Amino acid sequence: MNKPNSEPGFLLHKRGDMVGVAARDLEPGQVEGCYLSGEETVVIELNHSVPLGHKLALTDIREGADVIEYGQRVAHATAPISKGDYVHTHNVRSARWQTSVA
Repeated sequence: MNKPNSEPGFLLHKRGDMVGVAARDLEPGQVEGCYLSGEETVVIELNHSVPLGHKLALTDIREGADVIEYGQRVAHATAPISKGDYVHTHNVRSARWQTSVA
């Protein structure tokens, strides 16, 4: 697929990433995103609103699984996450702070 004709709804960093980043406030429904490099687009059906700069799931993520972004482990899923879900503190814990008790 080619880059979207309008501004993308979300951005992807690397192939294999499990989450994308909202490029604007997004509402439930179909949204198109693109990779920072390359021409490929990705279409996702959002299940929830996702604020600008926050993450959305590109794939199902099981509870306890690592969450990959930038090609690296960035978080740990604390609940099951479905493709198209809003990904934030209610369902992930930062990999950096995973052992913190705060």
